[in-house]
Amino acid sequence: MATRGEGRWIGFDLGGTKMFCAVVDGRHRPVASKRESVGVGGDGAEGLKRIEALIRLTLREAGLSPRDIGGIGIGTPGPLDLERGMLLSAPNLGWKRVPLREHLEAAFRRPVTVANDVDAGTYGEYVAGAAKGARTAVGIFPGTGIGGACVYDGRLLRGRRQSCMEVGHLKVWPRGPLCGCGRRGCLEAVASRLAIAGQAAAAVLRGQAPALRKIAGADLARIRSRTLAQAIEEGDEVVERIVRRAARHIGLAAANLVNLLAPDVVVLGGGLVEAMPKLFLETVREAAEEDVMDAFRGAFKVVAARLGDFATVVGAAALARDAVVDRRRSGRPRA
Repeated sequence: MATRGEGRWIGFDLGGTKMFCAVVDGRHRPVASKRESVGVGGDGAEGLKRIEALIRLTLREAGLSPRDIGGIGIGTPGPLDLERGMLLSAPNLGWKRVPLREHLEAAFRRPVTVANDVDAGTYGEYVAGAAKGARTAVGIFPGTGIGGACVYDGRLLRGRRQSCMEVGHLKVWPRGPLCGCGRRGCLEAVASRLAIAGQAAAAVLRGQAPALRKIAGADLARIRSRTLAQAIEEGDEVVERIVRRAARHIGLAAANLVNLLAPDVVVLGGGLVEAMPKLFLETVREAAEEDVMDAFRGAFKVVAARLGDFATVVGAAALARDAVVDRRRSGRPRA
């Protein structure tokens, strides 16, 4: 029999610009949620206070106390020490060595699980979204960078201390453009939203993208996923070619992952896919089917993520639940 609180779990998504928190029930359904801006300024200690405050606000929205939940799962970008539950660095926030698990367990007296945000999002799609019912699922989430994850036979692939599946740093173009990681030819360098925006801005300056010029000009900060989609809808063929070329690179990476892992499902998520689902799905699917080994053709699906903003909070809550169940079954304390 479940102990008190195990019908409800907290899922938390710590993003570069927003925080999103939800109470999730035992069937992976959000029953209350709150979001707010991460805010400008402040260090990791201030960030922990904001995270704690948003969790308390969400609990009040649901009419619950910390004793009414089974645990807390938090998905976050940046390098993590998974064994210690520590965010080592969040460059977009200016935070370093933030003890997420230690602080939140002391504040709420409930077990806390820390995960990579794309791991959590892919797991959310696996338990309640586009990959539900799959044996193995790969997630590819193109955005400012390109994140990846794999649920293999029901378990997230991960290293001992770190997350893995750095899909954005698969080399798809030897000696290609310089990537933010310092190497050349990574998938992120040619297919992330930032890479696409840079190519689109160059097209504006060359006079090849009149619709985008009117919408956003050549300002990279204004060339967002929906801006690109609007420019394509208004007839910018060069912008469409740029996006399709990026999607073909993602399809090549997906084919390599299918050859390695034989997933049932490849889930595409993130802002680019949400803004242009038909274009991305068609192009990635065609490229992946063309480049996989013959034995894998027709053996996998390429699908769009279904849970949107809720993917990471649902997945983080499910990972928190799984961690509690695993510890109980094994009779071992957390490492």
